[in-house]
Amino acid sequence: MKTKKIGLIALALIFLVSSGQGCFKGGDQAAQQAANEEVSLTYWRVFEGSDSFREIISAYRELHPNVNINVVEKRFEEYEDELVQAFAEDRGPDMFSVHNMWMEKYEPLITPLPDSLSMVYLEVQGTLQKETVAVIREEATLSIRELQSNYVDVVADDVVRRYQASSQSASENRIWGLPYSVDTLALFYNKDLLNAAGIPEPPATWTDFQSQVKELTLVDLDGGIVQSGAAIGTTENVERSFDIVSLLMMQNGTNMMGSSQATFAEIPSSSSSRTPPAIDAARFYTDFANPVKEVYTWNEDQDNSFDAFANGTTAFFFGYAYHIPQLRARNPKLNFDIAPVPQIEGSRTVNYANYWIEVVAKDTEHLDEAWDFIQFAAEAENVINFLQEADKPTALRSLINTQLDDLDLSVFASQVLTADDWYDGEDADAAEEALLNFVEDVLTGAEDLENELLKAQSQVNQTL
Repeated sequence: MKTKKIGLIALALIFLVSSGQGCFKGGDQAAQQAANEEVSLTYWRVFEGSDSFREIISAYRELHPNVNINVVEKRFEEYEDELVQAFAEDRGPDMFSVHNMWMEKYEPLITPLPDSLSMVYLEVQGTLQKETVAVIREEATLSIRELQSNYVDVVADDVVRRYQASSQSASENRIWGLPYSVDTLALFYNKDLLNAAGIPEPPATWTDFQSQVKELTLVDLDGGIVQSGAAIGTTENVERSFDIVSLLMMQNGTNMMGSSQATFAEIPSSSSSRTPPAIDAARFYTDFANPVKEVYTWNEDQDNSFDAFANGTTAFFFGYAYHIPQLRARNPKLNFDIAPVPQIEGSRTVNYANYWIEVVAKDTEHLDEAWDFIQFAAEAENVINFLQEADKPTALRSLINTQLDDLDLSVFASQVLTADDWYDGEDADAAEEALLNFVEDVLTGAEDLENELLKAQSQVNQTL
């Protein structure tokens, strides 16, 4: 992907100042007409609005002053309903954000990145008498090879998908969206509680995690949990419990997905165990909510995991970079830090990705401009402004080292190269429910766990 020349910014400003008008003269007729046409793009997002994009939009409009970008921030709780309703009423946005687990669901509403884009530029022509003219330039877009080189691995796995323009044409791999950031699950810990327990460092392995949880858990005479070592073990009151369980299964060697079907109920051919590793992972998870286990530290009567950590009643909380400002807003005096998520000692490092992908609506009237803006905003020299404004970890390999010294983002940046996800279907909510229902089966002591796991797998496959 070619970076737009900064000199064009100066040319655009010179032309606008000298002409005193909002139109372009010179060049061929098609370029003049395109340059004089105002293009308005509506961009729907969750969590970050126009403030996070002010510098990017300003830089883009200096290159393309006839293109207006209207960023609309939507509440997460209402986002999908409003999005579906807007498209049903033919008033959907030109660009919008899709969660990495929603790509299959929204594929009918979006369009992949074309091989090239035609955009209006300003050029100075002439020798003695120089004139700023509008020209239409066709440029190649980001290739799949460049995507794989520029972004962390999980991105290509999610955004490169099959595309068939018509029933007569052959299908091919295309890029369906680009992320600005990739978040990863990390371990938040209460420094005051660890200090009081004489624990100098957070756990690096799950074995160390179990040991520290036992030291940090305090119970009263009636067996009630006064201080929890970690918010883990249940489903309803643990934030993103699906992600934690998925991470444990993946770390334990579970093949979550095959080429087109969920496979987490299977025993890998390389395993010597007769039990699917997903069951062992679920047992490990639920042990922390099992009163007969040494690591018992959590139950359904506890507050939501985020609230418990913010209130200082639990020592460990599994969360994302987006939780940092939420925690500081909730409890400015909370003395917390963040560590990499624990790993299985002696095994390969596996982390879990949770992020948003920027896509272009299939029905937009301005496909070239919409995709051109997303490409522009995603480039390293531009997206860094968004990452700094929104305090987000990068999705680009080239920016990882720039965040390793960041007090907030260093852990998340250090994990993105080994981050992965697995679900790629049409109903993420149903898939989450199926997997967490299995976790509840483990927690309540269901007898035939292999059958329950197969049932969960079948329910997930019905959503693909």
